[in-house]
Amino acid sequence: MTPTRVLVVEDSLTVRRRLCDVLAADPGLQVVGEAEDGKQAIDLCQRLRPDIVTMDMMLPVMSGLSATEYIMAHCPTPILVVSASTNRGELFKTYEALAAGAVDVLEKPRGDESDAAWERHFIATVKLISRIRVITHPRARLWSLGSSRVAAPPPSQTPSSARQRYEVAVIGASTGGPGAILEVLRGLRQPFPLPVVFVLHIGEPFGLAFAEWLDGQTEFAVSYARDGEPLSARAGQVVMAPPDSHLIVRGGRLRLLAEPPRHSCRPSVDVLFESVAREYGAAVIASLLTGMGRDGAAGLLAIRQAGGFTIAQDEATSVVYGMPREAVMLHAVERELPLRQIGSMMSALAALQRPITS
Repeated sequence: MTPTRVLVVEDSLTVRRRLCDVLAADPGLQVVGEAEDGKQAIDLCQRLRPDIVTMDMMLPVMSGLSATEYIMAHCPTPILVVSASTNRGELFKTYEALAAGAVDVLEKPRGDESDAAWERHFIATVKLISRIRVITHPRARLWSLGSSRVAAPPPSQTPSSARQRYEVAVIGASTGGPGAILEVLRGLRQPFPLPVVFVLHIGEPFGLAFAEWLDGQTEFAVSYARDGEPLSARAGQVVMAPPDSHLIVRGGRLRLLAEPPRHSCRPSVDVLFESVAREYGAAVIASLLTGMGRDGAAGLLAIRQAGGFTIAQDEATSVVYGMPREAVMLHAVERELPLRQIGSMMSALAALQRPITS
């Protein structure tokens, strides 16, 4: 079997040698090139056409973010960000790289006893991401506010006589989620009357400032959920599940739970979706976006069975058509849409003023 071809981009010679040694020790992987700055990364990616690039963010000559943007626009290749950046500014660059088309992010090795586990995770992640078929991802497509708002087909009106007005919108996403969530939020018409609550699978420490970054990229106020706050106070705002806590709605209030992971995820999309299905029934708009695995599929089904409106991102626009596919297979999806139509659809639904009938 042909080994997976890897391009390693890292300016520190010590770290680069470590990454290359770990990759070379696996017979299923082959390091085909090494770059110490962003310009070299672009040149080697175009010339070598690797199966995957591991990309540091803080690079000389040209940053990892700029290199990611160029690669995804001109020679799209799966990119795994490997970074030690944990301060606010550097985390923001990581989020921008993910929004520009990088597939996932992983911490650099710490140089302690945890490195053996890190090596196994690194190898598994490289192999997994190398199999993802990425698409041309020009930066302008994400950052143009005007072009992202595309009219969606009118929502289904059945069973309108039995449904209340919508009270909450929820979103779940994983791999490819940072860019997808950003595009959905930018597609919502202002003012958006409902609170928007979302779960994104992004590991610590990289999730620590994502809400703050998203707040600066959209017209919405975005912040992490606080335990016990009433959801109604967040109408027209966006609430994110904080890292390593399940988020639910109970008794009209946001609650943070330290219960065991679901599908190896905490926070879990299923946990949030199932709670709003119980709490609000038919008054829920739910969107399940790109991601690996099946988290969110059962929760989306619970919302549909309760009468809520369920949307899944389609295969053509998903970085990974895993979670949406699982939901489709469960018949949990009322409407499957391209990413650029989801925000418009949610806005059209939120604008419906359905009277409560007896």
